[in-house]
Amino acid sequence: MIFKRMLGAFGVGAPSVDTVLSTPRVQPGGLLRGEVRIKGGDFDADIEYIALGLVTRVESEHGEGEQIGLMELHRTQVSGPFRLRSGEDKTVPFQFPVPWEAPITEIAGQHLHGMGMGVRTELAIAAAVDKGDMDPVEIEPLASQEAFLRAFSQLGFHFKSADLEHGHIYGVSQQLPFYQEIEFYPPPAYSGQINEVELTFIANPGGLDIVLEADKRAGGHGSGGDAFGRWQTSHQEAPHRDWASEINGWLAALSQYSHGGGHYGGHDPYAHQGGHPGGHYGGHHGGHGGPGMGAVVAAGAAGLVGGYVAAELVEEIFEDEEEEE
Repeated sequence: MIFKRMLGAFGVGAPSVDTVLSTPRVQPGGLLRGEVRIKGGDFDADIEYIALGLVTRVESEHGEGEQIGLMELHRTQVSGPFRLRSGEDKTVPFQFPVPWEAPITEIAGQHLHGMGMGVRTELAIAAAVDKGDMDPVEIEPLASQEAFLRAFSQLGFHFKSADLEHGHIYGVSQQLPFYQEIEFYPPPAYSGQINEVELTFIANPGGLDIVLEADKRAGGHGSGGDAFGRWQTSHQEAPHRDWASEINGWLAALSQYSHGGGHYGGHDPYAHQGGHPGGHYGGHHGGHGGPGMGAVVAAGAAGLVGGYVAAELVEEIFEDEEEEE
């Protein structure tokens, strides 16, 4: 992936920059590599620094509405001060780690609609700073994440959309100030019980937290609201677990206790009574089901109705993101 542009902040005849990624696709925790190629303009220029930022679009709530803005996942300075002569070519190689919590943007070679990620090059000359456009980067799922997603396909659930929400998930060691929500439609068997489910992965070097939020339909045995679930697993263990069976078991427990209440799996579930504040997990649910166990919480209703929805990983459910001008 390459972007080439004149540095407009510095006027006509200024240097031009190409940022070339040798790893335009990378997994969370991996290394993003490439080089910044600078060509001198019509005059000598004193470069103060070159910095790179891995940036993405994040939604945050302000009052009654939502605002979308760019946020950096990682920032690194790849060069200190130097003089770039008129017409001179200079190449600055770089590599930097992608955060483990980086959101997934591509599954099975298909772009995840709603996601946008890229490297932005920042160059400073004589106290003026030019920030380039994003050079696109795709984040592919880890093997541990892919194993869980594969179960969605087996269960017949359908991708809806994905976005990033500003906030923190209570009870999870989270480093970034936002988290990804991947939304799915339920299959016919559960369409009368739930509207959709939101899936969040929080990865770290040792393993994976999987957080689920099911939006329950009002009526029937329930009164609407949200139901939550959570699993913890290591990256080594996840690809060998039968996630489809585990999710099916959790769904069965949700259906069972929607009629009589109670706890799932004999573990103490975490619970919160009341609405879902601002659509965020942060500060309103917590607790652990223990490694490998899905814990359950009902929000806004005493009983548990509905359950977890998963995704069907087929090409037609994804749409390529249009390039931003």
